[in-house]
Amino acid sequence: MKQLTFFLTHLVLLLLPAGSFAQEPTPNDEARFLAGLPVRDTPLATLSLDRAWVAHATEFDTAWKTLDARQLAKIREWSAQFLTEAAASQDPLFYFFSGPDILYAQTFFPNASTYVLCGLEPVGEIPAVEKLPKGALAPALVNLRKALNSVLSFSFFITKEMKVDLNHTELSGTLPVLYVFLERAGSHIDSVELVGLDKTGAFVSEKAATHGVKILFTAAGGKQQTLYYFSSDLSNDGIKANPAFEKFCESLGTGRSFVKAASYLMHMSYFSAARDFLLEHSRTIVEDDSGIPFKDFDRVKWTVRIFGSYRAPIDLFKEKVQPDLADLYRTTHPAPLGFSFGYRWHPSDSCLLLAVPK
Repeated sequence: MKQLTFFLTHLVLLLLPAGSFAQEPTPNDEARFLAGLPVRDTPLATLSLDRAWVAHATEFDTAWKTLDARQLAKIREWSAQFLTEAAASQDPLFYFFSGPDILYAQTFFPNASTYVLCGLEPVGEIPAVEKLPKGALAPALVNLRKALNSVLSFSFFITKEMKVDLNHTELSGTLPVLYVFLERAGSHIDSVELVGLDKTGAFVSEKAATHGVKILFTAAGGKQQTLYYFSSDLSNDGIKANPAFEKFCESLGTGRSFVKAASYLMHMSYFSAARDFLLEHSRTIVEDDSGIPFKDFDRVKWTVRIFGSYRAPIDLFKEKVQPDLADLYRTTHPAPLGFSFGYRWHPSDSCLLLAVPK
């Protein structure tokens, strides 16, 4: 049956008028292809007949259905109940130490006018799968799935693995992952532009201090939104040497903030600038215990609500135990989480903090 379908699809494509696919693929076409979604009426239709893409699409369909049932649908329910005003807000969303994880930012905060993501991972080139060398498509798609495996399975990226998988392929950097997440979330990518910032945070076309990408997309609900991803060092020394990203964020004013699986970096004194920025520019902060330390939320200024369960950090970060947070969990009865969040992959072991200024 599969062979018959494969043959008929080939036949239909051969009977199409010459020049039907002469135009260049749009960014949305490229993104749908990478996400394993149908590209029948696009210039990539013929390429989607490749057995490697068919396998890629099949695996992604299965993985995404599982992820949506296990994680995303439950996050949407949680946000509707506990994050009502913030989830409905069009305020910009800051997601430091994010890598290309637009997926969770968009699920928790679906109505942000602007998403600002930042990590050390490079942006990479704008994907053009039709220009891949012969024989490169199959390994490129395999590497893309490998790079996404941890976030699909555990809710966070394993940075070292992602760096290896996406640096040794024709599809490099964070852009392919951003494409996949946006398309699988039901968005339509309208335009993609590589951008640069000077040290004042202004956009420049040459001699940029910080490199990034700007993606305009129309979400499933029909509203156009903007996604920025910048590659930048958010340590104190990094910001001092190159304040471009921080200056850009300052230009957006006060927004909402999201932190997940952030390697406990803001627990360290040499990441205090990033921590202080979020505390000073956020109307809402959603994070796990690897984000801003619980002790740094001044109780005079902040109301902090906790969810789930607090366990000691995983072995890699075992020295980052927060006794005050553990006491709060022990002496109160926080609402459970129905989804995994942060480094603890099981929902019964995950913790989430919701902080709102008084």
